[in-house]
Amino acid sequence: MLPVSKELTAEQRSWRELAVARTSDPARERAEERVRKILDAAFELLRDSEGKDFTLQMVVERSGQSLRSFYQHFAGKHELLLAVFEETVRSTADALTRELEEIDDALERLRTFIMGYYRICRSGQSQGRDALPSRTLGQFAHQLLFDHPHEAAEAFTPLVDTLQQLLEDADVAHAIGPGLDHRQAAGLILQSIMFNSFATTITGAKTDDLPDRADLVWRLLFHGLGGGGAGS
Repeated sequence: MLPVSKELTAEQRSWRELAVARTSDPARERAEERVRKILDAAFELLRDSEGKDFTLQMVVERSGQSLRSFYQHFAGKHELLLAVFEETVRSTADALTRELEEIDDALERLRTFIMGYYRICRSGQSQGRDALPSRTLGQFAHQLLFDHPHEAAEAFTPLVDTLQQLLEDADVAHAIGPGLDHRQAAGLILQSIMFNSFATTITGAKTDDLPDRADLVWRLLFHGLGGGGAGS
């Protein structure tokens, strides 16, 4: 991982970078290794417990670190969970971006991203090496959005940036309507997908009953309720 730039403000750094930057130890590689072990332990506990609560003592024991070492890098459990969440968001954004590499059409790229994110959320598993139960992440995301909106905005930056660029490209290609605030639209789209995929549907339908729900979400987002045809 690249060292934290001294030019970055606290708001611009990820929680993992801040955790490393807090140490007074000049050997940043050792600090990064300690933070990585703590994060790995948190990922493992979240996977093994299927999202059930865990204590900081459980984290430090599994990581092989001391409680003193933990508090050198994290102010508490909330910061640890935020760092875990940020890394998972970044992994998800990277996975979705890789799906777009072979697609040139701007609208198809947008469609692939939206449907892909819905399927990731609905599948019950996040992306990346440290895959976590997505319902756990959904609950934490909702808590962030309600209780810590600034932290939520920072955590979702990789996904929002990617979707914003896709919307801008589609606008340039005249594939979507003009005049949208692309960043605000990106946030609303991601929130709509998350809420719909993590929650039981109001109609009571089960996941297995709706194999085409990702396509339905795309059609509603793209066409709205005013028509527009049944194209992609």
